Amino acid sequence: MQDLKSDFIKYLAQTSPEPLLLEINKAKGIYLYGKNGKKYIDLISGISVSSIGHSNAKVVKAVKNQASNYMHIMVYGEYVQSPQVNLAKTIAQVTNNIFNSVYFVNSGSEAVEGAIKLAKRYTGRTQIIACNNAYHGSTNGAMGLINNKEYTQKYEPLLQNVKFIEFNKISDIKIITNKTAAVIIEPVQGEAGYIPANVDFLKKLRKKCSDTNTLLIFDEVQTAMGRTGNLFAYQTYNVIPDVLLLAKAFGGGMPLGAFAAGKKIMSCLSTEPILGHITTFGGHPVSCATALEAIQIINNKALLKGVGKKEALFRKLLQHKNIKEVRGRGLMLAVQLDSFKTVKKVIAYCLSKGLICDWFLFCSSALRIAPPLIITKPEIIKSCKIIIEALNAV
Repeated sequence: MQDLKSDFIKYLAQTSPEPLLLEINKAKGIYLYGKNGKKYIDLISGISVSSIGHSNAKVVKAVKNQASNYMHIMVYGEYVQSPQVNLAKTIAQVTNNIFNSVYFVNSGSEAVEGAIKLAKRYTGRTQIIACNNAYHGSTNGAMGLINNKEYTQKYEPLLQNVKFIEFNKISDIKIITNKTAAVIIEPVQGEAGYIPANVDFLKKLRKKCSDTNTLLIFDEVQTAMGRTGNLFAYQTYNVIPDVLLLAKAFGGGMPLGAFAAGKKIMSCLSTEPILGHITTFGGHPVSCATALEAIQIINNKALLKGVGKKEALFRKLLQHKNIKEVRGRGLMLAVQLDSFKTVKKVIAYCLSKGLICDWFLFCSSALRIAPPLIITKPEIIKSCKIIIEALNAV
């Protein structure tokens, strides 16, 4: 039988010259299992996706139940499908009816694309403002919101009339005018290395957007679903955006994204032209069923309250002369080291000891710590012990 790794290289389109090539046969809780039975602690949750852990029994049951009733039956928005309706209603309920109109898509990039179109359509403007070091996805429009020539130049021209501001720099807010359709921002910058927004910056940004009738879009693809200690990060900061973007952990392990707003804003997509934004598989009924379970599991006071305690434990244990800082919010933490070379060595050592960690697209000198929210105290202690051992070894 042909070796599976060889077939992986031969037949799958590659995203890098040196893929990790970690072959996984099973996943349960915070653990991944290799074909030889080796157990790995998943300290990155498939990049902030598996927040409730792998193969959650309630989610697996929801998949089976919905699949046995029906899967895809019609493009999103045409048939009344209970998984979509119940999930949209739940989002409205858990956001105090602020985001009472939801458009389901397949991924975070698609949520960004939809939000850009919504902002242009609703405001009649074309200028979009994003932040330096932001990451909003790899589709053509979303990539236009990335101010990193090394990453984007081979794909230009990208989205036009985009301006960039410095994250957390209040003086840059003045660039927003009555010609700006929207400002899109991550409450905690992801691929920049988990940099949290300052509360004062977000509050002043909110005011400026309100004063200029500019839509404020929160990209919560990574920060939502309990990652910062609240169901959504805007609740952590007490700053309410006009449009909320969801994906990753939102689907409970299944592919699902959404952009949500108030009915007044969202209704403009249904006319002039009709079907101005459409999707075939967005809001897939199986994905919506799992997302509903995921929200119910995560929106638990004990689980959400535990995020802050687990963050504090990580910070307490990750002390080493080669750690420059530990930053982030909740269970999205970056362990800043001196170089990508050191990071690669630490990742390799950790992997050999059964611990999976990662780096960041625009901050390769830091380790990513984003475990499932269900990680326990002993598992945190074990993970940190391995990281410290790795730093001593390299």
